[in-house]
Amino acid sequence: MFTGIIEGFGVVVETTSSGLGKRLGFNSDFTLENTNIGDSIAVNGACLTVVALKNHKQFQADVSPETLRTTNLGNLRIGQQVNLERALRLTQRIDGHLVSGHIDGISEIKHIATKGNAWIITIGVSSDLSRYMIQKGSVAVDGVSLTINECGVDFFQVAVIPHTAQKTTIALKKQGDLVNIETDLIGKYIEKFVTNSAKANPKHAGAKKSIDLELLQKTGFI
Repeated sequence: MFTGIIEGFGVVVETTSSGLGKRLGFNSDFTLENTNIGDSIAVNGACLTVVALKNHKQFQADVSPETLRTTNLGNLRIGQQVNLERALRLTQRIDGHLVSGHIDGISEIKHIATKGNAWIITIGVSSDLSRYMIQKGSVAVDGVSLTINECGVDFFQVAVIPHTAQKTTIALKKQGDLVNIETDLIGKYIEKFVTNSAKANPKHAGAKKSIDLELLQKTGFI
């Protein structure tokens, strides 16, 4: 589990094919002290397992075909910068939001503008992802916890302050770039709870649900 508060930058130093997967090597700009083989590190928001360590600065991770298919890690090149975040400790403050490191999909940056001290970034998104987005809700973009300013069926918009731009790769992005998207984890669970049907649980086909969309609408919650 992660928070979307990026610890630092990594630079791709190795990319090796391994069947349909890859092994990627990264050089971190912060010390990986107390990091062990088997630990989790989010790279551009995708949770990877450390399989090798060197000099407290470099690590390697194996990337499965599924991860290559559903994230932008397959497009990484030697020398490219990435966002790094080690797994959350339960004693830490959650300054961002709960991020699982399981990417929901890849989306394209449609427009970048400036307003005052902020970068306003508009990202195109499929309806499968936008359904979990609400105005002023949270989203992880390449692992960065951001607040949704505005959203629609096929887009959402975020404002990036100078501190976030300085500490993440967001400021390096340009129109047309592909970014990893992870939508709000809590929203997915709520949807599952209130729409759980006989199709999902055939053995409960005749059971009456205590909470469903009809009840929420009737009582004024939606």
